[in-house]
Amino acid sequence: MLNFFFLACGITLILFSAAWLVDGASSLAKRAGVPDLVIGLTVVAFGTSAPELSVNIISAVKGSSGIALGNILGSNICNILLILGVSAVIYPLEISLNTKWREIPFSLLAAIVLFIMINDSFLNSGQSVDSVSRSDGLLLICFLAIFLAYTFIMAFKGGIIDVADVKLIPLWKSILLITAGLLGLVAGGRFLVDGAVSIARIMGLSEKVIGITIIAVGTSLPELATSAVAAFKHKTDIAVGNVIGSNIFNIFLVLGATSLIRPLQSETTINTDIIMTIFASLLLFIVTFTFRQRSVDRIEGAAFIAFYVLYIIFLLF
Repeated sequence: MLNFFFLACGITLILFSAAWLVDGASSLAKRAGVPDLVIGLTVVAFGTSAPELSVNIISAVKGSSGIALGNILGSNICNILLILGVSAVIYPLEISLNTKWREIPFSLLAAIVLFIMINDSFLNSGQSVDSVSRSDGLLLICFLAIFLAYTFIMAFKGGIIDVADVKLIPLWKSILLITAGLLGLVAGGRFLVDGAVSIARIMGLSEKVIGITIIAVGTSLPELATSAVAAFKHKTDIAVGNVIGSNIFNIFLVLGATSLIRPLQSETTINTDIIMTIFASLLLFIVTFTFRQRSVDRIEGAAFIAFYVLYIIFLLF
């Protein structure tokens, strides 16, 4: 029971700390004269992946590659199939042309790039070890830079709507929130990883499975809350953009940064999860052409949720 307590404490602390960090950093940037649009595309976007980043950094330091890879793949699968599925059931999600032809294909590209990177032994006739190496990490960061550059160009051309709501708070409070957020992310990450490793050993599950299920869902709670509320308010651009942007940041930023700390060795079954990630991204792209084009309706949302439940059952049993 103590391990589950540490797990719950870790998830709670991470989620609050990520919110504190984003609020403090956003206010500090606004005070420095940075436009709200830029803050939304950088600080706020980074904040959605801060929980995954804190867990992955702690996992890399402790040598738990299974949790690091499982957390990212599980989060991306959860984001599309569960979070977008739930949001679409609440209210059909209209998808903008920019999201359909830019963000969704880019998230699909991210998953394909990861599949290629992690299959070194197959592509090199068994002469390499399957892992995300430091050179792979640098390449992922380069992809992120390309995506951010293109996004900024589109934003300042008016191709992206400014949805950031940055509140100005006192300087001392901004610094306090940033400090508390960073410390909380580190402490929460340690609690979460330690609890997850112990639970995996007790239950006889691999670290990867724990990362894909419990940890991934826990670190994806900010996206779930944001997208569900956006769907209730019929602000479907926010609901979809929040999830797709998080998926891109998770692979290019979080995995890229994590592998720079320590190369991530993969388990033999990891390809199944990467293929599921590719399938989820491809499914989202396909449904924008079916029935009501450029949307995910309630029936499609229910199908997304069903796919996610079947996948989790397959992993556990």
